[in-house]
Amino acid sequence: MAFISGGFFMLIGWLVQSRLKSKFRRYSETHLTRDLTGAEVARLMLADNGINDVQVISVEGQLTDHYNPANKTVNLSPDVYHGRNAAATAVASHECGHAVQHAKAYSMLGFRTAMVPVQNITTQVMNAIFWLSILGGGFLHILPWSSLLLIVIACYGVFALFSLVTLPVEFDASRRALAWVNTINIVSPSEYDMAQDALKWAAMTYVVAAISSITLLIYFVFQFLGSRD
Repeated sequence: MAFISGGFFMLIGWLVQSRLKSKFRRYSETHLTRDLTGAEVARLMLADNGINDVQVISVEGQLTDHYNPANKTVNLSPDVYHGRNAAATAVASHECGHAVQHAKAYSMLGFRTAMVPVQNITTQVMNAIFWLSILGGGFLHILPWSSLLLIVIACYGVFALFSLVTLPVEFDASRRALAWVNTINIVSPSEYDMAQDALKWAAMTYVVAAISSITLLIYFVFQFLGSRD
């Protein structure tokens, strides 16, 4: 059942990602009226919010854009960094939305940042369990089945909490981004609709991840309760 649920959500996630990439390709074909690159939009938004200690840099990859609170950098993929279109504007301003959250000490961003090391350790634990199960289930018999289930439940509890905390962080960053581009007329009404739609599909990836984590957490909790009967 866990494999079926995992496979189902992987399929849904893939479909959402495909739709997201399709949207970005489509909106990348519309040249921005203001003729600003994503990097220029990002620097302008940071300046408008009085943020002078955050760098805007280019990183390799596609849809690899992110804000790093540790070194205060807005990291934009080449298509976004150099792009002069609604998609690049949407992504660049969204990532700057995270920088604004950081500058204003937005509590949910702080919570998510604090959870990152725990999330990373939890991922390593689950990877170890996965590979041990592949190499030979005997390795896992060192622990009682109920104890192993408790470890898995704890891991998925962390995944679920992290994914739930991520939702308000991402939605708030998009809200800040769209409000800013609209207020200072960075985009035309039609470009605004494109930016809003692009960010909506980006947010859907986090929604799917949250539902997936919660579903698997509930499944393993029921497995544990059943093992005690």
